[in-house]
Amino acid sequence: MRNLLVLFAAILLFASCRSNELIRPGDSIEVAYEKALNQYEQENYAEAARAFETVISIGRGTDIGQDAQFYLAESYFNNRRYLLAASEYERYAQFHPNSPRREEADFKKALSYYNLSPRYRLDQSYTYQAIENFRLLLSRFPNSEYTDDAAEYISELRSKLARKSYNAGEFYKRTSRYEAAAIYFDIVIDNYPETSWAELSLVDQMESYILYAENSVADRQAERFEMALESYETYLQLFPRGENRSRVEDLYDRAQRGLSEATDNESVAQN
Repeated sequence: MRNLLVLFAAILLFASCRSNELIRPGDSIEVAYEKALNQYEQENYAEAARAFETVISIGRGTDIGQDAQFYLAESYFNNRRYLLAASEYERYAQFHPNSPRREEADFKKALSYYNLSPRYRLDQSYTYQAIENFRLLLSRFPNSEYTDDAAEYISELRSKLARKSYNAGEFYKRTSRYEAAAIYFDIVIDNYPETSWAELSLVDQMESYILYAENSVADRQAERFEMALESYETYLQLFPRGENRSRVEDLYDRAQRGLSEATDNESVAQN
């Protein structure tokens, strides 16, 4: 019985303390904000988000309301609710465009989309949004303290997009749809030339054109071998010391032989 009384007393004490931590009707905006901030500092981010929403509703247009708006976004971000975080960082930037925290809010908004970016095989809408927002940050704040981080994130995300297009090209090449494969490899070469996937794309594009030619009717082979040789010339311009140079040279020899045979066959057919 004594133990039950002690337990009951402890529960009442906890409930009382808990009640004091929550915003109650009649609390001033200052008290409400302190309670919200206390939840945030204790890493109770879901509770903090609800509390900051309350502070915003009663303190819109005040300095405290402005701080609460920022910490609402931070609460969602730290709770890994990145889509809500991005929305609240955007709202903060709209309502407080000249705030000293604007730069951080813009960076965190971009970082929210970065965290939403899935593995390369899936839809990359959030990847594009992340890149766009990092670029807007760099444009708006050219001397930003986040410049190096933003540039690194952009590079990583662009590599992911390049890999997705490269993977599509590889799929079409494996399934003997060589023209489609070459098109996707071209997307990588044109749009993501700074990535490691660009060199691989040129190599595989060259091989795709060779396979396309070898599996074509006689009167279309020459032009397709020539397309392979054009990819070779592009490779030499962009990657003169590329890791795949030996493979490219082998493909060049194969394309040259194919072109020579196709040209000879055309001459015989014309005669």
